[in-house]
Amino acid sequence: EMSPNGKASPIIYKVNGTARHFHLEEHPIVINPYQNLKDVVEASVCHVKDLENGQMREVDLGCGKALLIKENGDYYALGHKCPHYGAPLVKGVLSRGRVRCPWHGACFNIGTGDIEDFPGLDSLPKFQVKIEKEKVYIRASKQALQTQRRTKVMAKCISLSNYNISSTNVLIIGAGPAGLVCAETLRQEGFSDRIVMCTMDRYLPYDRPKLSKSMDSHPDQIALRPKEFFRSYDIEFLTETQVAAVDIKNKIAVFQDGFKMEYNKLLIAPGNMPKTLSCKGKEVENVFNIRTPEDANRVVKLATSKNAVIVGASFLGMEVAAYLTEKAHSVSVVELEEVPFKKFFGERVGRAIMKMFENNRVKFYMQTEVSELREQEGKLKEVVLKSGKVLRADVCVIGIGKTSLGMMQTNIPGVFAAGDAVAFPLALRNNKKANIPHWQMAHIHGRIAALNMLAHGTEISTVPYLWTAMFGKSIRYTGYGEGFDDVVIQGDLDELKFVAFYTKNDEVVAVASMNYDPIVSKVAEVLAAGRSIRKRDVE
Repeated sequence: EMSPNGKASPIIYKVNGTARHFHLEEHPIVINPYQNLKDVVEASVCHVKDLENGQMREVDLGCGKALLIKENGDYYALGHKCPHYGAPLVKGVLSRGRVRCPWHGACFNIGTGDIEDFPGLDSLPKFQVKIEKEKVYIRASKQALQTQRRTKVMAKCISLSNYNISSTNVLIIGAGPAGLVCAETLRQEGFSDRIVMCTMDRYLPYDRPKLSKSMDSHPDQIALRPKEFFRSYDIEFLTETQVAAVDIKNKIAVFQDGFKMEYNKLLIAPGNMPKTLSCKGKEVENVFNIRTPEDANRVVKLATSKNAVIVGASFLGMEVAAYLTEKAHSVSVVELEEVPFKKFFGERVGRAIMKMFENNRVKFYMQTEVSELREQEGKLKEVVLKSGKVLRADVCVIGIGKTSLGMMQTNIPGVFAAGDAVAFPLALRNNKKANIPHWQMAHIHGRIAALNMLAHGTEISTVPYLWTAMFGKSIRYTGYGEGFDDVVIQGDLDELKFVAFYTKNDEVVAVASMNYDPIVSKVAEVLAAGRSIRKRDVE
């Protein structure tokens, strides 16, 4: 299979000083994708006049649905659901030869089905379209219609058994989306040498945002890839291991237990660490930072029919508070600011969100901090605030933000950095250095790092996109609103059906919405195309 950039020339990788050639053309080319005729369905789905240029339609083939698209006179047929969380792509945005998911902003090429922007890992299946007697026919694999996803063709490691255990071509520190996408992209591009990923976590990569949105989840339920995937594509994993130091000059990573591993290329993508309280009693039992599935599961168990206190009205803190309202006897949120999300969403949107929480029995204690955590027999009993208020608490979750592990912008040859800990030039803001610790951004960091390990010279040009979910409602956000000086709101905040445009110097720099799809994806496409939106255009 051709690489996404269309090049099929040999790529040279150096392994411990030895050049190894690998031709992308060596992949077997499948002429007929429908080898098993029993798996094939063909159906007439509409008349040619039923679809105008720039339109999308969800069509039924009897055993599954497809997304039919007409663009510049040509027809395309793809899977109709976003592989990330199953959003109906017909409700998304069609622009510049790709369709963008209405929920979380993933983008897919309409000609190939390939994923071009994140979140998510898989691409869309592509189906054959033909026109006969003014009718549009789609020919598709029944299995693809059922799965609605396609994993790109990947290389495997050549002669893995010949490698020295203490030497690898690519070492990836961290097993979040940045590290995983980096490893997958290398394999998709035909890289056939050793890849080792290491993580302090017990588990293979999982969907970490779900820890605060679906706190009862088991690790297997939120795994990003099954164990078999990593075995199939020779991506090796070291779990519960920590790199203590890196000898940049000699290209050696030193692990906490003293084990040393040589590398040729290194990706540093450790994520970041949650901030902890520094008050009296911070060591008492039943106080949590949500870092693992066990943390989330334990909090739910301890909070059921009991009193929960959330310190910090951050995204994580508010999602946890929302989830626990149906489980706990009481849920309280302690926050230093006067309104949740004020710096991010602005005061008016923040107050609307706060009201939604209050209507769901959440009690807020604003403009104060925790001064002491009191215990009884070693376990949390009360949370004492600086305002003097004492809250009964059987479990406490800390959501006061995260500590960056360093701005790892690196000029050192062979060393790359990605994910939450990285500051990078944001094209959207004239290449101003920005730290954007979002799930979608970590994916694209990993892809860009992999392409540049292969000397493709690819620059990052994505538009930030994030979401949060509380009480069955989602807030979507795109752009980079830091330092906004005004907010233009359309819709009804009280009804929680609105779109908020964040402006700076009369230009829209970000947008947030609730129950207003697909406006955020539309704005993301405008910004991705390099076009600006003026304040007067949205007033």
